Formats: sequence, structure tokens, C-alpha cells
Amino acid sequence: MNIKDARTKHTKLSLEIEKHDHAYYSKDAPLISDAEYDALRTALSGLEHEFPELVSLFTPTRKVGAKPTQGFHQIKHTVPMLSLSNVFTRDDVQDFSDRIQKFLNLNTGIAIDIIAELKIDGLSCSLRYEDGILKHAATRGDGQTGEDITQNVKTITDIPQALIPPFPKIIDVRGEIYMRRDDFKTLNDLQEAAGKDKFANPRNAAAGSVRQLDARITAERPLKFFAYAIGDASEKIATTQNDVRNRLAAWGFVVTEPVVHAHSIDTMMNFYDHINHTRANLPFDIDGIVYKVDRLDYQERLGFVARAPRWATAHKFPAERAVTRLKNIIIQVGRTGVLTPVAELEPINVGGVIVSRATLHNENEIIRKDIRVGDNVVVQRAGDVIPQIVEVIMADRPQDSMAFMFPNICPECGSHAIREEGEVAKRCTGGLVCPAQATQRLKHFVSRLAFDIEGLGDKIIDEFYVDSIITNPVDIFKLEEKLPDIKPPLPFRDGWGEQSVYNLIAAINNRRIISFDRFIYALGIRQVGESTAKKLAAHYLTLEHLMASINLMEELQSIDDIGPRVARDIYEFFNEEHNLEIILALKNLITIEHYTPPIVTENPFRGKTLVFTGTMEKMTRAEAKAKAEQLGAKVSGSLSSQTDYLIAGEDAGSKLKKAREINVAILTEDEWLEKLRGV
Repeated sequence: MNIKDARTKHTKLSLEIEKHDHAYYSKDAPLISDAEYDALRTALSGLEHEFPELVSLFTPTRKVGAKPTQGFHQIKHTVPMLSLSNVFTRDDVQDFSDRIQKFLNLNTGIAIDIIAELKIDGLSCSLRYEDGILKHAATRGDGQTGEDITQNVKTITDIPQALIPPFPKIIDVRGEIYMRRDDFKTLNDLQEAAGKDKFANPRNAAAGSVRQLDARITAERPLKFFAYAIGDASEKIATTQNDVRNRLAAWGFVVTEPVVHAHSIDTMMNFYDHINHTRANLPFDIDGIVYKVDRLDYQERLGFVARAPRWATAHKFPAERAVTRLKNIIIQVGRTGVLTPVAELEPINVGGVIVSRATLHNENEIIRKDIRVGDNVVVQRAGDVIPQIVEVIMADRPQDSMAFMFPNICPECGSHAIREEGEVAKRCTGGLVCPAQATQRLKHFVSRLAFDIEGLGDKIIDEFYVDSIITNPVDIFKLEEKLPDIKPPLPFRDGWGEQSVYNLIAAINNRRIISFDRFIYALGIRQVGESTAKKLAAHYLTLEHLMASINLMEELQSIDDIGPRVARDIYEFFNEEHNLEIILALKNLITIEHYTPPIVTENPFRGKTLVFTGTMEKMTRAEAKAKAEQLGAKVSGSLSSQTDYLIAGEDAGSKLKKAREINVAILTEDEWLEKLRGV
């Protein structure tokens, strides 16, 4: 896959994940199963591993949960509530162990003690105790800020109102609110008897119950709580994860059982296999096993990456498969014109979710798997893109199955569809005349990671585009001038009253101020995702500076992870007349904030560009890089005149020689560590 297709795929996956995060965390109404959601994240993580330039602060892999809803007061977590990375195979578990060994610079022969616990399928919650008394309770929210559910939590009998002494002055207890299967069945029976909607599963029932605005409703629901971790603490309470479990139990909490103290991959896998085969006998739902490094000092050294700790991961149970018939193959045209084949299937239940469509990726994939209309195919809710067709049942191939002929014209606008050299996907050449691309660009512009305009959903954008009310981004911020055109009654906008119109105008006006990096991302420049947009904003600081310097290709390519092809796409975008007209018109309608670098405590490396080379003896390269970035430094993989420090380990080689030639300051590993001690 090339970078262009990767960016298209990354954007599609990011938007899909954002939609499901909102449904799951904010609405307690997931649209897909956990396995299907995990596979979406796996696909996104795989893309970002292969194409690191796609990573940004706004990508779903760097975020946790969803924004708190407006019905509850908000509580900021003193220590963020992060999520967990996922593993699915023994090799993944081995990689998790190897990465820990490497990061800590430990001999591979030294065993890392791991605590393996059940992963409860419920709602994450943080409980804050002051002087042993429950002060408040909050949901995970977006990881930084959660919803205040204190009154509801006080109705859960598993949660102590006061801790059993001794206890620290301040302690945050993290855990999972859940509902037992038998209690869930009883609740649904009562819902049905009362003529109310039944809950889809115990997790939804638990989340919906604890997020009631009326705590009396929560009190009627049979909720339980498992404690599993500590957040903020006024004093050190333990040295190992196992000690943490013991302290939690001593304070009056229920902790998960069984648990294994593992010294090897074999022990971890044996526990995983045992629980996987017997989990149907548990009284509550689980969706995997959590592995945690036992030593807390190791946990502290390992720290965090993106949205998850390095010292823990979730080993998820495998996705399910089913066989169904492929009825047809259709072509969808994406925002950048990429033609993507999609399989239309006989609806099939795959692990509790009805699947009727699956992506086929591209023409090569159809040929490689010899997929034909009419085939019986294996569908899986896991893998690259979900759902996906794993294979064709060749032994059961119907005689009338038909090979699919990939079109040479765009099904949306009739323009030629071409496949450029080195690419795997065909692309429509229609550009802005193609309705699919025009509407997709508008949908991208208002999406959550861009302008985030509530009320301008896909359906509304499609309708406004057809009616020529919104044909480009400028029209969005001039919509108020077209009020007579969008006021009801209009037959194609059922359900729109006068208040709906004014709500939309208000939502647009609330987004007339936007950060520079989000504005760049919203423009939909080819190959410019959230990560590249952030780097452009951090380099140029203002839109005016960017536009004034855009012809300096060498400067563009000096920005980390922006190569010649990406630089060319950025250059061409800002040198195309119709794009400049849109940007200049937008500038008169909105405020684009100057980029402000994150606030970092003053230190010798803040704002500096560092390059690490050679073998580090006392700190691994990964740990050193993570520390440098925490201090506000930029870590680059290449040396240039813009580099402030080269940190040289043993066998530094050519970079050390070049640094001397271009007069870059050089620090040995010991000198680097000495400077860190002063921070």
C-alpha cells in the first residue's frame, strides 16, 4: 500500500471509530460488537505502524473514550484514565514482553513478572476518597475529563462509602461497573413486562443504568463493581500490582478472580486459554485477559504511549466467523476519488451482529482471492478492515458465479477512473466535478477532527449539495444568508422545523473560531492527515506564514516526516487558484487561531531538536526519546543544520562524523543523563 491509499484508509477508519466512540461512550448504544470495534482499532494501529506520518494528537489511537455529555457535571481526572492496547495472538503477547524487555534494557533471560486478570466488560469508573470517605465518582469520559456520577455510584453496594483503615489521605480507586448475567436477564424481563425497550447486553444495561440523571432509577438496577487499579494517591501504597490488589481488598473492594502471577509466556497463554474455554461459566461477561507488569517501579519507567500504558495490554478473545453468499459488488467513491469495492452479502449473524456488507479493499484483493458474485464466502469481524471476507469456499462455488469487472469510469460522475503506477487503487479523475468527492470533502470539513459542526451530518450535506445550498466550505459560513432557502416546509427535509434551522445556524456560529492545525486538516489536502497538519501548524505557527513560505519546497521537506511527494501535494494545493479563493473567503468569515506550542516547564531541551544515535547503555533509545518528548523537545531521525543536539551512544558512526562537520552540539549518554538530573 502506498501513502496516498494509506491516508484515505486512515481518514475513513478514524471517522468510523469516532462515530462508534460517541455511540458507545456517550450514548451507551454501540452500533457494532466489541470484536468489530477492536478490529477497526487494530487496522488503524497497523496503518500507523506502517506509516508513522499518519499519527497525530487527534487520531483515535491517541484518544480515549469520548467527550462527556452535557447532562452531567464534569470532573477532571487528576491522573488520566487511559485505555489499553490490544493483542490477539501468542506472537503479539511475545512482542509485548519483548518490547518491555527492550525498553527497560533488561537481559532477555530475566523474567518480567506479569499479573494476568480478567477483563470485565462494563463501564470504567474512578472513585476519589478523601480521608477515607467517598468524595466523588466519575466515568472515564475522554480520559482527561469524565461525568460526575457520584450520586448514582453511592447506590452500588459493592462500592464502600468509607474505606476500612488504614488508608492514605487521598486515593483514587479505578474499576469497572458491571451487571451479572442473571441480573441482566431479570432486568430485561421487567423491561419487557413494563412495555419498555430491552437492553442489548449487560454492558449496555450497566452503562445506561449508572448514567441516569435520576439516581433513584440507578438504585433499582442490580449493579456491581470490581476494583483493579489506583490513580492519584497522596502516598505510596504498594510496590507491586499484586500488592495493589491486596490493598483494594483490605479497604473493602471486590477484586477479580481468578488471577495468575505469571513468570513466562507459557503461563500467560495457559491462563488465557483456560479462561477462554470456560468463560461461559462465569456469572459476568468478560472480553479478554489483562496483562500488567507487576513491579510498580517498572510501570513508572515504562510510562505511556498515545492512549495506553506500555506496561499493560488486553489479550482479546478471538472474533467469530460465518459463511454467507456474496450477492453483488458495488463501487464506493471516497473523498479523494479512490474507488473502493464493497461486497453486498446475504445478511448473516456473526457473533451477535448482523453483517450485510464487507469491504473488498481494491481490485488486486478481488483477483488475489478470486472473489466472484454468487460465491459462498467466509466473513470475519476482525482483521484489516471490518467486516472482511476471509476466503471463498471454492468447493461450494456455484456454476453461475461471475467474475467482477472493475470499472474504468467513475460510477458517480462518469469521469475516467485511472490507476497510477505504483498504486493499488483506481482513482476518479473528476476532482471537484465529482459529486462523491465534493460531498465527501464537505463531510470531511465538518467532521469531528476538523470543524466539528454538529447538525451537518452526511444526510444534510448530501441534501444541501443537491439543492445547491452548500457546494463548498464557504457556503457553510454563509448559510444564514440563505435562511429563506432552508426554512420549512420543504419536502426533502422531513422533520425540519424552524428551531432545527436556527439550531444549525447556532452550531455553525459556534465553530467560527478554530485552531490552525485543525483548519489545515479540514482543508482535505491530499496526504495531509491530522499528524501532518499538526506538524505544519507547529512549524509555521500562522496561516499567513504558511502561505507566504509555501513555495520554499526545501523548507517544507525539512519538516519531520514530510517527504518530496507530500511536500509536492501541499505545494500544489496552495498554488491552485480555486483553493486560494476558498481559503481567502474563509479567512473573512472565521478566526484561525495561531498555533500555540504545548506548555512545558523550562528545561535545557525545551524547543530543541534532538537526534539519538549509537547504542545507549543506561537508557534504551525508546525511553530516551519518550523522555525528550516529555520535556518539549522534537526528536528527529535525521541530522541537519537545524539539529540542536546529537546524543551519541556507543558506535555512533556516520551521524557523529556529520555532526562534527556541521557544528552540531554533541552530548555523550552520560552528559545527556547529567542534564536530565537537573530537570
